[in-house]
Amino acid sequence: MPGIKMRENESFDEGYRKFKKQADRNLVVTECRARRFFESNTEKRKKQKINAKKKMLKRLYMLRRYESRL
Repeated sequence: MPGIKMRENESFDEGYRKFKKQADRNLVVTECRARRFFESNTEKRKKQKINAKKKMLKRLYMLRRYESRL
């Protein structure tokens, strides 16, 4: 879990900003949202398949774009 140590001359807002930044870096919020609802293994595989397809299409697009410049 993220945690910060406040200096004596720091205001609450500065400390809060530091805490939020550290929480974002540690992916606390995204992990919490992911764990909010249970996903079965089939749903996970389905999402992985969709993401793999998107990644492949993006690579293909970039390759075609690169080849058109040649």
